[in-house]
Amino acid sequence: LLFLSGVVCRTPGDIKAHPEFALGEIKKQLEAAGSSMEKVLRCTVFLADMKDFAGMNEVYTGKFGNDPPTRSTIAAAGIPANSLIEIDVIAYI
Repeated sequence: LLFLSGVVCRTPGDIKAHPEFALGEIKKQLEAAGSSMEKVLRCTVFLADMKDFAGMNEVYTGKFGNDPPTRSTIAAAGIPANSLIEIDVIAYI
């Protein structure tokens, strides 16, 4: 198993730019470890504000192939780097 945690966006942007960046970083890290987005089993998304759920979900949908992982999405105060989002994943190699 491969555990990636605390993936955030450290650059300015909106709720579509931040998950796009974070998911791109996750994809790079998974592939570097011999895994892929299609091998993600579990994903947790932390949002600075739940009002951003729809915008985040637009970007998130389709990133994990035809059989997306289980996911929890929760609101969390104090996400590092002023990011609007933080993502953790568990994948297999």
